Amino acid sequence: MPTLPTHDFEAACRAVLAFLHQRLGFGLWMVTRTEGDDWIVLQAEDHGYGVAPGTVLRWADSFCLEMVRGHGPRVAPDAQAVPAYRDAPINLQIPIQAYVGVPLVQADGSLFGTLCGIDPARQPAALAQEQSLIELLGTLLSSVLQAELRLAQEARRSERLALEANTDAQTQLANRRAWDEHLAREEDRCRRYGHPAAVLVIDLDGLKQVNDSAGHAAGDALIAQAALALRKAARESDIVARLGGDEFGILAVECDPAGAQALLERTRQILAEHLVPASVGLASRTPGSGLPGAWKSADARMYAAKSP
Repeated sequence: MPTLPTHDFEAACRAVLAFLHQRLGFGLWMVTRTEGDDWIVLQAEDHGYGVAPGTVLRWADSFCLEMVRGHGPRVAPDAQAVPAYRDAPINLQIPIQAYVGVPLVQADGSLFGTLCGIDPARQPAALAQEQSLIELLGTLLSSVLQAELRLAQEARRSERLALEANTDAQTQLANRRAWDEHLAREEDRCRRYGHPAAVLVIDLDGLKQVNDSAGHAAGDALIAQAALALRKAARESDIVARLGGDEFGILAVECDPAGAQALLERTRQILAEHLVPASVGLASRTPGSGLPGAWKSADARMYAAKSP
């Protein structure tokens, strides 16, 4: 049995995957995260399939979905003899003759992802005798994951308190420095755990005209109203920041695309209720571009929204 780091899920995954490859062979061992339609590879021990961490596959195509649903066994030395596995769409993408998979769960019992292995060759029937060991390793990884996610939540709270000094004096929102630090830390968590996240960029419309026609006091009041509205729109766990003179950002943590769309609609509605004219752009994080890429895309969509 491998020695698992107590509070380091990433290192524990690597240790388990290396152990399983050493003990059982197989062309690919993975720890994955399921998120909506995505099946995200968090860690991989690859020996021939060309699958790397960060690869995104379709959850609906996978053997693991059928395993979680109880349509196929957790250990299948001859996977093609199992109808649910033989008919899975992933067979059209990669050759799989043998399969092993167990679920990884969060503290509330919901599915996080899977620990799984595949091989292009059938395996001896004796492979089924390893099921209890593989299930034990899955349970241990789930325990490490649950402990580390609790620590991550505590770390977020501590970070928010530590960065209170990095606030914009005018709005009392996080300033650009705090935004950059939160973005970098949250990107690390997204990469490590496969969390979904999104970025909203908000730019006030006509602030210069307000300053020119009604004075800077009126412009300052508009900025204050915008900050108040964005605080109301954001969830407690989100980061709201003033990025520049009339530009704001919301970092929506552990927020899937449906939640991000709801946040976008809520933000537009509350800005309108506070009589704050603004253009808003939204982008969800993808494993390929990360949160920096989402920020860039959200910024571009915000400018596109300004176009007549």
